[in-house]
Amino acid sequence: MKTLIASALVLSMLAACSSVDKEKQKETAFTHSEQSLEMAQRSATIACADAAQCDAIWKLTKPYVEQSSKEKLTRADDAVIQTDVPYDSGKPVFSATRTTNASGTTIALYAQCRDMYGPERARGSDYDNCAEKILRVQNGYADYLRSHLPQQ
Repeated sequence: MKTLIASALVLSMLAACSSVDKEKQKETAFTHSEQSLEMAQRSATIACADAAQCDAIWKLTKPYVEQSSKEKLTRADDAVIQTDVPYDSGKPVFSATRTTNASGTTIALYAQCRDMYGPERARGSDYDNCAEKILRVQNGYADYLRSHLPQQ
């Protein structure tokens, strides 16, 4: 009987350690994914060399957003390109902005999904699925522009 109780305690402790390890792995994966999303956002933010380049990039951004989203555009003007908000969670909303300040003009492509984050920016129920879609689109943006812009 003592052996049985001791075995049960050891198994219980191992299960607890396993749960802690799994939670640590999830947290590490979340942190890594968040860092990847930050890097993708930086790569999807383009500083224009001049007005002509900026106009060309902006003109290419609209079809890129349209091709990347399953939702239709709700706005496309000289400052913002934006898709509709999907009804279902797990589907990204894309937007691009064109902003000018003292240091020049920047075009940035943004994305986020409903239910991607919970309270206080915690991992939401559709985080993994959304992060994968966002990373693919944002990381592909600069390559798309390079392949479609005239060589300088």
